[in-house]
Amino acid sequence: MAGKSPVTVRDDQKAALKALASGADRAEADRARAILLTLAGWTSGRIAEAFGVREDSVRLWRSDFISGGVEALKARVAPGPEPLKAQAALRVAEPMAEEIASREGVTISRSQLSKVLRQKGGSAFAVRATR
Repeated sequence: MAGKSPVTVRDDQKAALKALASGADRAEADRARAILLTLAGWTSGRIAEAFGVREDSVRLWRSDFISGGVEALKARVAPGPEPLKAQAALRVAEPMAEEIASREGVTISRSQLSKVLRQKGGSAFAVRATR
């Protein structure tokens, strides 16, 4: 469908879009900027090219905004079960990192500890997890 986008905003929505566009979450910021660029007259193709996404994505963002406002552009936690395995691993990893710090006098982040365990001790710590 060629032509002008049906997106319109109120002043409060425009202010909220600008705030979201300067936020830390890049995906949210891109969606908000896409709506602002739409208001400035940019086409779906031009916005898609600027953000490195498909035109359909831009159209979806517009549709989401039209039906749900600024809130529809914000990131949401995917539905599903709690990440039980990840939580269990963190409960073990945090004391392990503290132990390394107290014994060796160096700190190690959870991500670095994870890398080390995968690279060096993966087979020693491999346990078959079941639900």
